[in-house]
Amino acid sequence: MKTILDRPTTGLYPVPVTLVTCKDSEGRENIITLAWNGVVASKPPTVSISVRPARYSHAMLTETKVFGMNIPNAALLTQVDYIGNHSGREVDKFQATGLTRIAAGIVDVSLIEECPVNLECRIVETFEQGSHTVFLGEVVAQHVSSEYLLAGQNIDYKKADPLLYCSGGGYFSLGEYRGDYGLSLKKKKD
Repeated sequence: MKTILDRPTTGLYPVPVTLVTCKDSEGRENIITLAWNGVVASKPPTVSISVRPARYSHAMLTETKVFGMNIPNAALLTQVDYIGNHSGREVDKFQATGLTRIAAGIVDVSLIEECPVNLECRIVETFEQGSHTVFLGEVVAQHVSSEYLLAGQNIDYKKADPLLYCSGGGYFSLGEYRGDYGLSLKKKKD
């Protein structure tokens, strides 16, 4: 029998860990570790990030209306955790972690070279949802490091080794591959 908890939580797990880059109109940059993010639409490609208003990055996102969504791999766990536990008000997170800034091609924000995948996003909608502000970002460009591509066009997710987060449980990685999309539609051979 399932237990009913008296205090509901999000309960959704795992969620992808991202490093979101942003900057203000004066050129000050920041990186924020987020797990409250996801895909919103395929056409146009749109992602969401949720940020508490008290966070240093919140004002930057609101002001410039752009961000970089950088998808780190498990090798960056220490930097990811550091970024999530230090404020950009007090430290330059690029300098403190040794991560490399690279220019985005379309939006005016830095991306993180060490991340296998980088998305350039323009904020198209913002709304308040409880404790967080939800920013919807249309993906205007995607960058994938060539060593993480299969046949030059698809991301090799196993090699990219993205980080996942479970609230109250910490960080995880993908684990074992279980099958192709549509496997239930394929006829079994005798």
